[in-house]
This record gives sequence, structure tokens and C-alpha cells, in this order.
Amino acid sequence: MGAKSGLGLRLSFVKRYHLTTFGCQMNAHDSERIKGMLEELGLGEAVSQDEADVLVFNTCTIREKPDQRFAAHLAQAAALKRRDPERVIAVGGCYAEAQRERLFGLYPFVDVAFGPGSIPHLGDWLGAGGAGVRRGAFGTGNERRFSAALRSKRERRFQAWVQVSMGCNSKCAYCIVPAVRGREVSRRPGEIIAEVTRLAEQGVREITLLGQNVNSWGRDLLPDLRTDFGELLRACDAVDRIERIRFTSPHPKDFREPVIAAMAECDAVCEHVHLPLQSGSSRILKRMRRTYDRERYLRLVAKLRAAIPDLAIGTDIIVGFPGETEEDFRETLEVVGEVEYDSAFTFVFSPRAGTEAATMPDQVPDDVKRERIERLIELVQRVASERNAARVGGVEEVLVEGPSRTDGALLRGRTRRNTTVNFAGRARPGELVAVTIDASTSTTLRGTQLAAVAA
Repeated sequence: MGAKSGLGLRLSFVKRYHLTTFGCQMNAHDSERIKGMLEELGLGEAVSQDEADVLVFNTCTIREKPDQRFAAHLAQAAALKRRDPERVIAVGGCYAEAQRERLFGLYPFVDVAFGPGSIPHLGDWLGAGGAGVRRGAFGTGNERRFSAALRSKRERRFQAWVQVSMGCNSKCAYCIVPAVRGREVSRRPGEIIAEVTRLAEQGVREITLLGQNVNSWGRDLLPDLRTDFGELLRACDAVDRIERIRFTSPHPKDFREPVIAAMAECDAVCEHVHLPLQSGSSRILKRMRRTYDRERYLRLVAKLRAAIPDLAIGTDIIVGFPGETEEDFRETLEVVGEVEYDSAFTFVFSPRAGTEAATMPDQVPDDVKRERIERLIELVQRVASERNAARVGGVEEVLVEGPSRTDGALLRGRTRRNTTVNFAGRARPGELVAVTIDASTSTTLRGTQLAAVAA
């Protein structure tokens, strides 16, 4: 993408930036790289938009809600720019890519636009050492580059995202990711392990491997290199000082035996998986182009639980996909009850321009969607409450993240099963401690520290 001509001259006076992130973990990872790049340009981070000379928005366009939030933030940014025309506004991420042909026309106050694969070019487009790139000059898909070589400003020194691939080859009817992030490209395993090793040397204890379809990693490296995601998990597990390994998001159609075996056998790989369902109805899954049905999904869950008995499973579910009947929805409720998810992200279907589902007939009325999602949320919360209640009285290994967000007298951390724990104790962020669980809710556990598991 590109920038307004002459931007570099203005940036010579810039002191601080503020970055707002919308959407998924991939965007959170990208934002860490953007922050690192901006600070290498000499900018400091501002605590609010009002105090910033450069406003950056890393956007999402997968669902309607992030779009609405972004529009509100951008309206505020426009007002700030009217008061200070020298303020720089940059819009990146999936929304910027989706609107690449008309973004500057829609928002004439925006100075810089960049897609997810263009982050390594952002410093040039902001005019570092030069006059910037001509406004309206857009990059192409062939220019996509991994941003791993860029400096990263992480939220926590002991946790890190590690991008293993970009893009997606699936054709889900509701999803715009392939259009905005391109076809799937895998990083070379040597590059990934080198990054994980560097992170371990810097004190990182937990990594999360990221990809739009993480468990299909490596297939595009054929015929030069024959490997798979299970091998990558084992290689990461072999890196000294990495205590926990997570990954997101896998696609059920690509979840194969070598990955399940690696999860069961690797000490650092956590007993947690996010396994998107989207619908419990095979008929709706076919309309969604998910390429698996209800029975195949449930067989995969059974395999995972047989290999990893204490596995926690999270999921994504869409309510009100075009053509969904009451019977289809009841089948989704049945799967939720059978799988007994530990957590679930639930969404009301919202059509995204450029997707097949946006023009499908039989769109479900909004009032029906609202009624169904209320029933779904009630069931999800009830099941999660029961799952968490079963942990009371046990001891969990918790990676300390900091003070509790709800009670300053408590600490907060996460179990290997990715459940938040608020607990009484004395520990520093980044420590692993043993916590006995005294109480639970549908989303959290509460307990008391026993002793450190590791130094």
C-alpha cells in the first residue's frame, strides 16, 4: 500500500505514537512488530490518542463488530487531525487490505495504508530517511513478507507469539481472510526454530504458534522439504527453557495423527486446543464449505481426548448462518452438550462483502439470531461452569501474568489448559507456581498459591 507524499518531513518532528488493535491473535502479533518498528524510528508510545503524533490502527474485517468499533475510533482520529493537521494517521490490517482500492477516497484524512503482508515496508512509507511513498501507491500480494525479522515490543517478556504461516487456502463461504491475507505461505522450519531459540534466550517461557490454518503448516514447502506441523511441535519442544507451547488456530479438516501424537508426547505442548466447530449441523457445515461434517468433527474430538485425557477444548460457533433452521441450531446445541467445551467464542452471522455467504438466499432474521445466540450462550456458560467446578480441590500449574484485574490483592495467571486463575500468593510475573483451586466461575478459577513449580 502507500502513503502521502512528503510524510517523512513531517515525521522528523514526531515524538509519540498510539496503536489500536482490532481482531485476532495474528493482529496482536502484527501490532507487536509495528510497535517495535515505530520505536526503532525513534517514537515513544503514548498512553492515549490525544497525546500521540502518529495514530496507527491495525484493523480486522472478519466480522461486523470490529468494523463498527474501528469506524468510531477513526471518527475520533479525524477530529484530532482537524485540530492538528500535522498528526499522522495510519490504517493497516485486514480492513485496509479489503478496502485497498478506495480507502483514501473513503477517508481522505488517512495518510498511510498498509496490508498485513506489508508491515516490513511501513518504516519506508512513514518516510524514515526520506520523503515517504506517493499516496495511493499500493503494494501487491507478491510483496508479502514475514515480519519476524522486525523488532517486537511484547506485552509480556515471558510470553511471545511466533508466526509460522500467513494466508489461507480454505474457501469458507463466510470468510474474507484468503482475500485480505492471500494464499497460505509457510515459514521455513529453521527460521521458526531460530526465532524460538532467541526468544528462550531472552527469557520467554511460553510461545504461541500462529497461523490462519496452523496445522496445515509446511505443505507448501513440498517438494523441497517434506515436513508437517507435528514435526514443528516436536522441534519447538526440544528448545531449552521453553516451558509451554500453544498454537492457534487449527482447522479440523487438517488435524492429523502426527499432530495429535506430538501434543500427547511433548512435555511443553499444553493440554489445550482451540478447535473451531462453526456449526453442529452437517448440512450447514456443507453450505459453509468447511469440508468436514458433524460426525468427522466428533471423531476428531474423541481421538484428541483419548490421547490427551485432561485436554481442554475451546471453539468458535456461528449462529444464524444463511439457511440455518431451528433443527440445524438444535444440532449445534447437541454438539456443545456432547463435546462439553471449556470455552467458546460465539458469533451472530454478519455478511461480509466479497464472501459467498453475503449473497446467499435464506438469510436468517435478526430477531431469530438474537434469540438463538442467547440460548447458545446460556448452554456454553453452564457447561463451562460445570467443567471449571470439577477443578475445585485440585492443584494447577499457573504461569503468573500479573495482578488480578478484579482484585488488586490477588495475582492472575493461566493454567496449562488456558484457564485464568486469580489467586492469593507471592510471585513475580513469569514464574510458574502451584495453586490449589478453591472456587470457580464459568470463565475463571480462584485459589491459593502453594509453592513454586520452577524458578
